[in-house]
Amino acid sequence: MAVHHTASRLKRLTVAALLYLGAVALGAGSAWWVLRHASWSGSAVKVGPWTGSTLAGSTDADMYTRAKVALEGLLALGRDETMYYIARHDDAGRPLRSACSYRVEGLPPLARWWSITAYADDFFLFDAPNRQYSLNGSTARLDASGRFALVTGHQAVDGLHWLPTPGQRGLVLTLRLYNPAPELQAAPARLQPPSIKAIGACP
Repeated sequence: MAVHHTASRLKRLTVAALLYLGAVALGAGSAWWVLRHASWSGSAVKVGPWTGSTLAGSTDADMYTRAKVALEGLLALGRDETMYYIARHDDAGRPLRSACSYRVEGLPPLARWWSITAYADDFFLFDAPNRQYSLNGSTARLDASGRFALVTGHQAVDGLHWLPTPGQRGLVLTLRLYNPAPELQAAPARLQPPSIKAIGACP
């Protein structure tokens, strides 16, 4: 009788443990999916192909914004220190792909310093053969009209800063502004967004 009671108790504990682990896995999985695929919720600011948030780096940020900022590797300082914009699509609305080549061009953002970085869709840096992962306010060469330009993809383009994006996967571009101008801090939608245009056919 005691053996039967012990076996029955162990069976109930095993079932309870499996149900608990299943619930944890389901919750974690759904949270991961939401954070990976959701936008900046109600705080999203869309400027050209770029999306920013009025809450990232703000004390008013909700838990989803804080979690998404942490997941995507952004250091969420106050908006007077740093602002962030992310692009997952080109100017035509097509998803960015590492196998495609894109020309990213624009006026330097109104900030003390800025950078544009290419990430794979898991938010890790690409294995760039030339060890170039970003363009910033110090390395950007401006043309006669004061504009910068860079190219992403598998091959360099003469005269342009090249951010290699090897492989066949998604591409995410992140624009960071350090000590942005007060007008941008007050209204992130005032950003003059760099354009993102595909070069040639996308394999």
